[in-house]
Amino acid sequence: MKPTLVIMAAGMASRYGSMKQIQQFGPSGETIMDYSISDAIAAGFGKIVFIIRRDFADDFKAIFEPKLSGRIETAYAFQDLDDYIGDFKIPEGRVKPWGTSHAIMCAQDFVQEPFAVINADDFYGKDAFVKAAAFLSSECKKDVYGLVGYQLANTLSANGSVSRGVCKVDESGNLVEINERLKIYREGGQMVYEEGDGSKNGLDENTKASMNFWCFHPSLFEYLKTEFKTFLQEQATGDLKAEFLIPRTADQWVKDGKGVIKVLPTDAQWFGVTYKEDAPVVKEALQQLVDKNIYPKSLWNLQNA
Repeated sequence: MKPTLVIMAAGMASRYGSMKQIQQFGPSGETIMDYSISDAIAAGFGKIVFIIRRDFADDFKAIFEPKLSGRIETAYAFQDLDDYIGDFKIPEGRVKPWGTSHAIMCAQDFVQEPFAVINADDFYGKDAFVKAAAFLSSECKKDVYGLVGYQLANTLSANGSVSRGVCKVDESGNLVEINERLKIYREGGQMVYEEGDGSKNGLDENTKASMNFWCFHPSLFEYLKTEFKTFLQEQATGDLKAEFLIPRTADQWVKDGKGVIKVLPTDAQWFGVTYKEDAPVVKEALQQLVDKNIYPKSLWNLQNA
């Protein structure tokens, strides 16, 4: 059975200020997602599950269905605030989605096989999809998950600080822990991150980072349901912006002794759009890949059906 790719596209894009998931960056109007989907098809994925906002469904399908029809199976999941909350009362004023782990929960009706999860607005590179597909097809089990690990130094933005899941990896290549660092940037040529009190700590150039390219077994869904209940009880009542995030739940899964998460190193170049000022950089990077014949000028016109 071919693995499935789950694409998280329900975010509100608050920092960027627009629906960046469908902005055109490629020379023939391609979105970043188009490149991820094309790479996934080439790597052997058999289905794409989009997690989107319900009010955006028609516009979203109109963009992607003409491109993907006949090329790969597609499904659409919606992330709503009242999904999986049971008797919990949504706090007044809460409008922000519950976060990436909750988004995965919302896709469970469409996923019965090992699956990868990515962000819609990140470019991951061909090698990352090849590594993920191979792992999902041959190694992924209910107690063996995976994470594509990038060089942290290759994931920063020149236009502001970034949040990254900073990985600690053991000698066997397994994830020991993942710490969400909310403010990483370069200062005087050195990578640093800030704590909440403003203090700064250095980061090694070889540090592995999670860019939310995960490889999971469907057994994850039951674990997420349990953890989500705990999150709602402990964090969601008093903080209108609290999020149930994949790095934290993956870290807890390991600490709970559920299994191991193998870090799959890739030399692929990651880039993404965190700030509007990143957009020209992304366009130029994609153009360079086209110029090197890594991608065709018109991605879907030349994609084999």
